[in-house]
Amino acid sequence: MLNSKQRAFLRSLAADADTIVMVGKGGLADNIVKQTEDALTARELVKGKALETAPEDARECAERLAAATHSEVVQVIGRKFVLYRRNRENPVIELPKVRQPK
Repeated sequence: MLNSKQRAFLRSLAADADTIVMVGKGGLADNIVKQTEDALTARELVKGKALETAPEDARECAERLAAATHSEVVQVIGRKFVLYRRNRENPVIELPKVRQPK
């Protein structure tokens, strides 16, 4: 589970990232889930877009993809969304540490 500081850090990284997952009129087909799975393994942070022809809006696409790939929705703005999943074997992104209350 991401806290607000980690989520803000990931949003800043995603601002310059390319959109690599496109959900179109076919919806969340198996190939889209597989593409997202592979991208999350390689990059940990994936930016996607629900095209106007998609049967679902960006929030629904992001939540369904997150559930299918065991990732977390970082943000949804308009038709774009960002997903994050830490690579356990070879982490690429170092998240800010969570401070413990005293």
